[in-house]
Amino acid sequence: MPRLVLKIMLGGHGLGPGKIELLEKIETLGSISAAGREMEMSYKRAWLLVEEMNSAFSEPLVQSNRGGAGGGGAFLTETGQTVLSLYKSISRKANETAQPDLAKLRTLFKAVG
Repeated sequence: MPRLVLKIMLGGHGLGPGKIELLEKIETLGSISAAGREMEMSYKRAWLLVEEMNSAFSEPLVQSNRGGAGGGGAFLTETGQTVLSLYKSISRKANETAQPDLAKLRTLFKAVG
């Protein structure tokens, strides 16, 4: 079934599937480094994306705690959870609305073999 892959651009900042996956992994794993590893992304790249998202919104999406004896970790803030939920809702609605046109478009593609 064809589907849309959504990238939302607001004020020069983008929010798309990669950043959303990173937020989901941070939420699940409780760690920016573990989320990056699972996505086969360097720790530095994961941190840069988190910093980019945190600076793009009025409030941070991810809160991190430094490591040490008690361990570190990261979690989505309330704003981060809201952004994640809204993106998923927008993506779902866009895909539902677009299905008839996507089905028509699919008929125009060459058969894949």
